[in-house]
Amino acid sequence: MSTPRRQIVVMKFGGTSVEDAAAIRRTTAIVAGRMRKGLSPIVVVSAMAKVTDTLLAAAAASGRNAREEALKLSESLRTRHLNAASELVTNSSDDGDRLNSLQLNIHHEFDALDDLLRGIAAVGELTARSSDNVVSFGERISSLLVTAAFAEQSIPSIHVDARRVILTDDHYGKAAPQEEAIEAALLQHVLPLVERQQVPVMGGFIGSCNGITTTLGRGGSDYTGALVGGGLHAGAIEIWTDVDGIMTADPRIVPEALRVKTISFEEAAELAYFGAKVLHPATILPAVQKNIPVYVLNSRNAENEGTRITATPPPCGSPFKSIAVKRKLTIIDIVASRMLLAHGFLKSIFDVFDKHQCAIDMVSTSEISVSLTVDSREALPAICTELRKIADVKYEGNKALVCMVGEDIRGQAGISGQVFSSISHINVRMISQGASEINMSFMINEEDVDEALRSLHRKFFANPDPNIFDAEPRSLSTNA
Repeated sequence: MSTPRRQIVVMKFGGTSVEDAAAIRRTTAIVAGRMRKGLSPIVVVSAMAKVTDTLLAAAAASGRNAREEALKLSESLRTRHLNAASELVTNSSDDGDRLNSLQLNIHHEFDALDDLLRGIAAVGELTARSSDNVVSFGERISSLLVTAAFAEQSIPSIHVDARRVILTDDHYGKAAPQEEAIEAALLQHVLPLVERQQVPVMGGFIGSCNGITTTLGRGGSDYTGALVGGGLHAGAIEIWTDVDGIMTADPRIVPEALRVKTISFEEAAELAYFGAKVLHPATILPAVQKNIPVYVLNSRNAENEGTRITATPPPCGSPFKSIAVKRKLTIIDIVASRMLLAHGFLKSIFDVFDKHQCAIDMVSTSEISVSLTVDSREALPAICTELRKIADVKYEGNKALVCMVGEDIRGQAGISGQVFSSISHINVRMISQGASEINMSFMINEEDVDEALRSLHRKFFANPDPNIFDAEPRSLSTNA
């Protein structure tokens, strides 16, 4: 009689969950706990906190021929990883050589990184392909470190180079995953390890196209976790961060913000796109396709239930689940009184943004003008130069988009009046209610964001639904 397959759980740990030896020990304990519950973990890790930023700085330095500056940054990272290794792993293991082997692997990776940085400096040009190669070292090395740390604590771990299974196109910097190829690679290279009750450990964020290293874009480690979970039809995908889950607002601005216990895939994706930093927007997509629940959890508070993201959460007695903010936006006003209604005019506008690969967040039209918002400042001068060939153009920066997400907003009579009466003291520049019926968005000056968030939160979360929100933080702060 064959043994039934244990349920797979994909556990993605962010940079703060592997930032140093203490954090990796917490991560190790969390994974061991899942195994004691009879689950089969597959672990995806980000680079250690701030490592990707340092690698990008090193790549940029090499690109401007500042070779010594780039190598100095690399050396600082080498030291940091070696120090973590010596804290986590000893030579008293069964094979007597685990630490030496890990140190050699770390040196090997950093030697390769240094060679790459020297090559970029010699050429004097940093390409998108070379940049992907440089930043990939963060996840490549952290996954080696975590694999060894697991083995040190008797977790039967095995390192998997993510580039063998996360197969993408060649859009360097933000490569598109090839999901059918990924699923086939996972079945070939990862599922057999799980069936042997080993714990595969891989780096997130990185992939490959025809053997050349690619990346999925910033935040792409979440995407890796979802792709792995979807490809292997996992029972759950866990995103481990340094917060207790999705909150009703940014707790740094609204101290009384509440944890959202459960939320729909659509609502979570909307929040992620419009500024909530807990999740990468694309994380949701592979999970939605396979109806796999996603949990957002805190590696520093592992007992907390976090937030469960599912296709059909229970009904909510409150009109909104959460408020997100997207900052550093620009409003572009395009005025062409004689051409606005002409056939093809709007297409010509959007073609300009498509040419510069610039995403648009919100659009509003009137009889003689089009107003839209973007978050790309680098491309703005070139975009406006092209738009001025067909219309008068002006733009305003330092704007922010406030997005309120909840179920069936359009079906709640008077909700718009309640929203805008609660912030009547704040100037609103643009308003949009999403076609999905789950979001209401408006544009304000960036300097007004904090006051707007606090006012909205007082209005709509004064009596939170206990089935959806964890009201305990509020009661604790009230008793203090």
